[in-house]
Amino acid sequence: MKKYKIVLICANLVIVLMFFHYSVYQKEAILTKGQLVLLRLAPVDPRSLMQGDYMDLRYDISRNDSDISKSSSGYLVVQLDSGNVARMVRLQDKATPRATGEYLIKYSRRAYRDVRIGAESYFFEEGQGSKYDSAAYGGLRIDDRGNSVLTGLYDSHKQLIQ
Repeated sequence: MKKYKIVLICANLVIVLMFFHYSVYQKEAILTKGQLVLLRLAPVDPRSLMQGDYMDLRYDISRNDSDISKSSSGYLVVQLDSGNVARMVRLQDKATPRATGEYLIKYSRRAYRDVRIGAESYFFEEGQGSKYDSAAYGGLRIDDRGNSVLTGLYDSHKQLIQ
């Protein structure tokens, strides 16, 4: 009986490690091959007593309720200007239809609140908050399926803040 427990535990461990590795691989692929999209930030307070210094990100694009969908999740369809700044076109439940020059960002929402894209916090080193006061954009890398990874914050000149 003990032999089966050890085999079962090892098999579960291998499955968990494979899932973790695959998840990391997907995020790395988005970071290297994904399209850079800049989302204009809405101002918020960058301090939390429990978590240290961070910026709670709110995007102007997510507060646009001209095309509010009843769905709790779906896709935010955007178009990019020449500086890669996103402009919302519409919200839709499925990945299609999508016209040329439109990009997808997956979203979720709780109780008809603002659209949440999963990149709503940016953590930085303690004492570095003043460096991010000039942040005007959140930079995301997105893939063709609407998955996104926050890559950094950008100033009003669209330069990465380092």
